Amino acid sequence: MTHDPHRPGPAEISRRGVFAVAGVTVAAASAPVAAAQGLAESESPPPVTVTLVVNGQPQRLTLDARVTLLDALREHLHMTGPKKGCDHGQCGACTVLLNGRRINSCLSLAVMHDGDQVTTIEGLGSPEHLHPMQAAFVKHDGFQCGYCTPGQICSAVGMLDEIRRGVPSHVTADLAQVGYSEDEVRERMSGNICRCAAYPNIVAAIAEVHGEQPA
Repeated sequence: MTHDPHRPGPAEISRRGVFAVAGVTVAAASAPVAAAQGLAESESPPPVTVTLVVNGQPQRLTLDARVTLLDALREHLHMTGPKKGCDHGQCGACTVLLNGRRINSCLSLAVMHDGDQVTTIEGLGSPEHLHPMQAAFVKHDGFQCGYCTPGQICSAVGMLDEIRRGVPSHVTADLAQVGYSEDEVRERMSGNICRCAAYPNIVAAIAEVHGEQPA
């Protein structure tokens, strides 16, 4: 029998056949993934009740267990002082004080803090009675657009408390002698980003508050 050069032999696969086999393979591989995604969407975790003491006031919330502390404050309690900047713990705009210590609220789940004390910029002071750090920021023009300012101020308050408690930083030369210096301030505040670059004024505001506080 004469072989027809235009007709594929038994060992040859047409391009259409290759695509058909590939399509079946991809569909088979993606089916378990799609099923898992559908299961995850249909089985959301049950809501959890948590009590946060925010700026001195107990707040009882029923939340999805995946809600961050930042979203609980902003979306559920309407505390809009903490800002959602990067939402990855890189800019510091969401900084609040948790039991007196500063944290990035976007990186912490609300359900982790049942009964904890949370202080936002709203709880530090009021327009009529500014916190010393708020007053110093105004005096030294430590902000321009103001978006990062609530986080900057909360972080500055927590940072000075760290120095008073003797908590060392990366630039502390003598771990037994933790003290105040401009290098310490710049290192400790490096997690709070100011896009307007008001850093010299922020450092000046912190220095004034430190000078007014008892050792």
